[in-house]
Amino acid sequence: MSQAFIYDHVRTPRGKGRADGALHEITPLQLATQVLQALRDRSRLDTQLIDDVIMGIVSPIGEQGAVLPRSAALNAGYGDGIPGVQVNRFCASGLEAFNMAAAKVMSGQSLAVVGGGVESMSRVPIGSDGGAWPTDPSFAPTIHFTPQGIGADLIATIDGYTREDVDAYAVESQRRAAAAWEQQRFSGSIVPVRDVIGEIVLARDEHLRPGTTLADLGKLKPAFEQLGRMGGFDAVAIQRYPQVESIRHVHTGGNSSGIVDGACAILVGNAAYAAHSGLKPRARIRAFTSIGSEPSIMLTGPALVTAKLLKQAGMALADIDLFEVNEAFASVVMRFMRATGVAHEKINVNGGAIALGHPLGATGAIIVGTALDELERSGKSTALCTLCVGAGMGTAVIIERV
Repeated sequence: MSQAFIYDHVRTPRGKGRADGALHEITPLQLATQVLQALRDRSRLDTQLIDDVIMGIVSPIGEQGAVLPRSAALNAGYGDGIPGVQVNRFCASGLEAFNMAAAKVMSGQSLAVVGGGVESMSRVPIGSDGGAWPTDPSFAPTIHFTPQGIGADLIATIDGYTREDVDAYAVESQRRAAAAWEQQRFSGSIVPVRDVIGEIVLARDEHLRPGTTLADLGKLKPAFEQLGRMGGFDAVAIQRYPQVESIRHVHTGGNSSGIVDGACAILVGNAAYAAHSGLKPRARIRAFTSIGSEPSIMLTGPALVTAKLLKQAGMALADIDLFEVNEAFASVVMRFMRATGVAHEKINVNGGAIALGHPLGATGAIIVGTALDELERSGKSTALCTLCVGAGMGTAVIIERV
């Protein structure tokens, strides 16, 4: 089996995922096109050597439907011979696209593949594609379906995290992300987004709230309390977890991932691609996998998939220098730390989705690039990236700096 390497990666800044966000005027096609163009131009790619473009898209409907990556590749000038495909594993879609790109290369079927993701949450709202999992009355009750926010609050209740605990985690995410921007840790991979006349509309992550304090967050109301109590989902969760007397609703918009727009692209190739392209590999892809987890609480997959992946790779937690664990909600990462014993000092060292936002289809690939940049900056060797996933799943990858 061939080895797969990361040769380069780029991402857009993340824009607020609403009508007044800086990227609202930019279509998903243009977001994907601009990262593909930037990847080509900065590395002087011969795009005819690219065998596929794979992108995660969580709501593949409307402007994000019809195999958008194929259209983006054509729009970016990659040529008629470059195919494209979109994949959906909910929040891990971008990482799944990256892992699929690696698998194509490792199998020997591809010389080089671009993996990444795109999501315009301001233009294609979350959940707009529907689906049986949350809506089919013949199915949803059988798995005790609850919305993700209820699952996050259920984790906090079971593990004993208070409102102050999750808010303190969120403040630290904001502090780390602000420091990363101040120290220009993202500058090597950010691609400013331009409008139709070529003017830059966004060059910096827009969701970031530097200077956020515990007092600021303490003013926010719980986001999922009414949904849980009036909507009946607290009762569903308790039916599945009868040891819980009541759900403690601690998550707010301030300690949950931000709704944003964004895109990213990662160039993956085998060893021979270096000779063809003149590029040097930056990291080796050691191993990747996915797992299913209990679907009602749904957000506990990261620790489970990490254990599976380390066993598969013949590695231990101590072999990993850095971790990227998607901050879907504060309690998700706090549960990961409790389950694994990994110290916060090794996790999300440049902040996470609470501060920077979570463009659903792109985040999984974005955190791979973030991890690689940090390995290079810090001189460390290995990183593990993982995300919780809707319907109870987890996806992860281990990369090793070359």
